[in-house]
Amino acid sequence: MNSIDPGSAATTPPGGRGLRLGLYGGSFDPLHLGHLLVAQAALEELPLDRLFFIPAAQSPFKPGSRPAPDAARLRMLRRSLAGQSRVQVDCRELGRGGVSYSIDTVRDYRARWPEAGLFWLIGADHVPTLPQWREAPALASEVTFVVIPRPGQPEASLPPPWRLRHLKGWPLGVSSSGIRERIRRGLAYAHLVPGGAAEVIASEGLYGGPA
Repeated sequence: MNSIDPGSAATTPPGGRGLRLGLYGGSFDPLHLGHLLVAQAALEELPLDRLFFIPAAQSPFKPGSRPAPDAARLRMLRRSLAGQSRVQVDCRELGRGGVSYSIDTVRDYRARWPEAGLFWLIGADHVPTLPQWREAPALASEVTFVVIPRPGQPEASLPPPWRLRHLKGWPLGVSSSGIRERIRRGLAYAHLVPGGAAEVIASEGLYGGPA
């Protein structure tokens, strides 16, 4: 059984009708500065009342991967996002366990906030795969997908009923996989991750680095 408490999921933000909620799913393995820049751009450009970081238990697109322990990824997120009033960590997918499907999470949010606008942040490289996501028609009807730009990539698009918006701000050519590789090779990485995440990586010896 997963030890993450699903009750420590999203708390209720103020308001109801007209509420704009951003959902930022991913492994965050590890969280890096690109994630934080994307979050700030989404808060400002959409604009959002609240943005939720939603770490996945297991990505359906990476069935063979083994991310860092759930508790360690949560500590990185919570330490790095502490004090940000409009940003919150939601561990419902970790509490649910198994493969994390976006439609399950979207339905949880829709049940709690039926009149809210839901905005799901997604990397531009994942946009072509959206029609293959679980219950894709339901996803298309429930959320607007907010596309995170990638340096050097053309703007992604999909036909209706998909609703896409594109962030303008701060594309950064950094990836979690690249950071994990730097750590394995003993190269500097602290300049690419928030201080809270760097502390957890170093203290727990994550990704093959020294403990």
